[in-house]
Amino acid sequence: MNTLISLKSRIISEALRDLLKREDDCDNCFLIEHGNAAFDYRPDVIIVDNESLTHDFVSQWPEAKLILLDTGLPQEEVVTLLLLYMLHGVLSPDMDVSLMRRALKAVHGGQIWIDNDCLKALLCEAGTITKNGRINKASNREQQILDQIALGRKNKEIAAQLFLSEQTVKAHLSRIFKKFNVSSRTQLLSLINRAH
Repeated sequence: MNTLISLKSRIISEALRDLLKREDDCDNCFLIEHGNAAFDYRPDVIIVDNESLTHDFVSQWPEAKLILLDTGLPQEEVVTLLLLYMLHGVLSPDMDVSLMRRALKAVHGGQIWIDNDCLKALLCEAGTITKNGRINKASNREQQILDQIALGRKNKEIAAQLFLSEQTVKAHLSRIFKKFNVSSRTQLLSLINRAH
């Protein structure tokens, strides 16, 4: 199995490679990608963190299976990344090395690897983002407001654009915050940006 490790931190990438690499195992090959991967390398599995998901691994290696190394992200963010990037697994930061090796083999064999906490969060949030990148739980009016927020408009501008009162926009935003379990406009913008 060829495994590509692409994490923001090169030192953590190297440490992970050294942990996963066993001297008695010649079937597994690990390569660290840090900005420019060897193009002739064909990974079966790619381990990424949320920072390196901006790379276009899917188009470069469409057959490879992406696994997220969770670096302590909030569960809802992990779920969002799972849905947006169609990840094949999530590696918990506190799993032991032998279990991590099993996870890699399972994903390489065509299975999905997600721990129970992440699976519960995924089931709770399933359907938040649709395949076309729209936020699914939002009503039509809420989606219009979300679209305006994505354009960087303030409440007053949104109200004028949608022919609503500013108070109505605030009420919609309050419901949107509750619906998507966010507490700030910044978190909401982060969710919107990931959906687009």
